[in-house]
Amino acid sequence: MNSFPHRRPIALWLGACCALILLMAVIGAITRLTESGLSITRWEPIKGILPPLNDTAWNEAYQLYKATPQYAGIHDGMQLDEFKGIYFWEWIHRLWGRLIGLAFALPMLVFWLKGMIPRGFKLPLLGIFALGGLQGFIGWYMVQSGLEPGQVSVSPYRLALHLGLAVLIYSMTFWQILRLYADELKLQKPYCWCLHRHTLFALLFLALTMVWGAFTAGLNAGKIYNTFPLMDGHIIPPDFSAMSSWVQNIFANPASVQFIHRCLATITLVLTAALAWRMRAISPRISAALFVVILVQYALGVITVLGGVQLLPAALHQANAIIALTCVLGCLFLVRQKAN
Repeated sequence: MNSFPHRRPIALWLGACCALILLMAVIGAITRLTESGLSITRWEPIKGILPPLNDTAWNEAYQLYKATPQYAGIHDGMQLDEFKGIYFWEWIHRLWGRLIGLAFALPMLVFWLKGMIPRGFKLPLLGIFALGGLQGFIGWYMVQSGLEPGQVSVSPYRLALHLGLAVLIYSMTFWQILRLYADELKLQKPYCWCLHRHTLFALLFLALTMVWGAFTAGLNAGKIYNTFPLMDGHIIPPDFSAMSSWVQNIFANPASVQFIHRCLATITLVLTAALAWRMRAISPRISAALFVVILVQYALGVITVLGGVQLLPAALHQANAIIALTCVLGCLFLVRQKAN
């Protein structure tokens, strides 16, 4: 029996928000891969909705970008027409963020005023909304790091924070959809703590691998050691410990960051494939979907490395990571339910 009389419209709304966040992750990946993220040097939440609309406005934006360290270090000599190309991706990235905010806030307000939001959902939804606002600030905080003297890209730490928060927002939003259908997702088998723990570990390593991917992207670490499974003939790259401290080697050394990302991805593959095998007795469809998605994710990672981080496979790698996250979250919700 449906415990929530307004379940369908709320689920459709939250599902649309999840789709928008997934697309945002892809746009963010393209923005990063095309070195477009620093093309807009001001944070203008209202005025920035519109791109430059005339030659004067375009020249002003172009001159502001030419004054950045990234222009001198990476895009020196870039002409206005080329600048418009990278400007587009950063503009659409920011515009999409605003769209997600509106797509979440306006329906929530309507549902709230009409008394359609079930008990126990208001606080989580407010929390998601607050995190969405924080994400906008974190995005600008990240951009600022790339505009500082001597910098040609954003801080990998702030990039990882930005992606990590996006993963959290997506997870919380999708979890509310699952909660709406809790009465239909009860297990027919006894609750198993061992399987629950296994799913939690798979989720933990998947999330950690995704965040480590941000470090890999922020350091352009995927553009070195473009061989697999060995790294230019080595299991551990020779410059794994090239920096002076272990902290720097873990977080700031491109060679070690890529190596760690590979290790995390392999652990995640094993954990998640094993989880898919164990889930077959609970839901053959979810089991098959999870197995395929995690294999595709690993394959996309390998293709991305072998190709020196080409745009299409790298963007697909980011998108499929969100799909894998969705599958694991679904498994977690299933296995933690008590039997009917």
